[in-house]
Amino acid sequence: MRFEAHADDAALARAVAACRDDPLKFVETVFPWGEGALARETGPDDWQRELLAAVRDALRAGKGPARFAVASGHGVGKTALSAWLVLWFMATRDHPQVVVTANTAAQLRNKTWRELAKWHRLCRVGHWFEWTTNRFAFRQHPETWFAAAVPWSRERPEGFAGTHDRHVCVVFDEASAIAEEIWDVTEGAMVTEGAMWFAFGNPTRVSGRFRECFRRFRHRWRTVAVDSRTARKADKAQIARWVEDYGEDSDFVRVRVRGVFPRAGFAQFIPEALIEAARGREPAFDGEAALVLGVDVARFGDDASVILAREGPAIVHLAHYRGVDTMRLAALVAEAANRLRPDGILVDGAGVGAGVVDRLRALGFRVADVNAGARAMEPQRFANLRAEMWSKARDWLRAGGCLPADARELADDLAQPEYAFDDSGRLRLESKEDMKARGLPSPDFGDALALTFAQPVRPPGWGRALPRTAESDYDEFNYWKQLR
Repeated sequence: MRFEAHADDAALARAVAACRDDPLKFVETVFPWGEGALARETGPDDWQRELLAAVRDALRAGKGPARFAVASGHGVGKTALSAWLVLWFMATRDHPQVVVTANTAAQLRNKTWRELAKWHRLCRVGHWFEWTTNRFAFRQHPETWFAAAVPWSRERPEGFAGTHDRHVCVVFDEASAIAEEIWDVTEGAMVTEGAMWFAFGNPTRVSGRFRECFRRFRHRWRTVAVDSRTARKADKAQIARWVEDYGEDSDFVRVRVRGVFPRAGFAQFIPEALIEAARGREPAFDGEAALVLGVDVARFGDDASVILAREGPAIVHLAHYRGVDTMRLAALVAEAANRLRPDGILVDGAGVGAGVVDRLRALGFRVADVNAGARAMEPQRFANLRAEMWSKARDWLRAGGCLPADARELADDLAQPEYAFDDSGRLRLESKEDMKARGLPSPDFGDALALTFAQPVRPPGWGRALPRTAESDYDEFNYWKQLR
């Protein structure tokens, strides 16, 4: 990279220096509003101006790290605003550390970071910087003066650690779907006095840290809700159709238009209120319930393998593991089974899970190989077994099922899947693949609980699932008949 000075750089530098604590003035100054590619633009939208002014006021008040959370409907211009903030911070602070991430690597690459490239080209001080696919650097000091596009990983949250320079700025795009671990690590960067944190997103989830910015942690965040109907760029005709079709107070319009968090989640299968009521509730044991072990096997590197034991209304064991192979996971399941003495062991045997099932059987355990895509026991009501066992988990919560108060991942997982009905009117639950396409993690903890409802298990006295003499003629489909 080679820096090329322009004749008006001195004047530009003075103008930009005057915007150090005023991002609104910066945006008004460095972009050619009303000219060229911006010929039809007069400047920031009203809501953008208000937020930029709020940042200015917070800096002038000098009350420590500034945090702003923006929940909005569609098409309001939040990605453009994030690009302006990155440009402003980079141009007005020496040797800053700026980290930008989004719900998915594709969103970060194709939308968030691409939007920065667009506004970089339009910026009057754009020649000071060079944009690449993952870095945006000051040409004179590219090693220490840059912004980085950083895809996050639940497996390696430490990739966000070390953000402790004198000038720190963190930008989250589509923040609803960014993992809790990344929020936790980013908190550590906020110890720098002048640190700034911006979280933008559609309010699609009724749980998670983005939601809590507007609720539990609202005293730490300056929050803004933006209705698409007030935004200059939003498609008003489409919005009107949505309101007509779904209703002003529907969760669809709340999320997609009004920028308001849904009451029960947009097409959310298990309402948040049901989950919250179950957290920390004391179970009422009757002594007659079966103890069932559910095992969800991780398929990809960012998934978790989860072992969950349920006895009637209570979860009596919950453990998760990442990066373990099938042999190690089978050993962990065997260890839990020998200690807990379950009446049934139900394992997600699809894909790599088959290896866990085979190993447990070789050890002499009686295991049910569950295929979530298989035919439901009530095929007239459910599209497949996965929809049926999640429905039973929901019924269990309604009937008094209890969740451990500290099982945050389980509670979050239960709130995530959406649902629909197929052409035959049967319930269909959102697949793991579709959830990941929305930027959500695989609901491994929720699936482990649901697996405990995959097949009926007889209560104590009907036989345990612990090793007997290993049987070469084992028939998984007859196992449950043997318990009757």
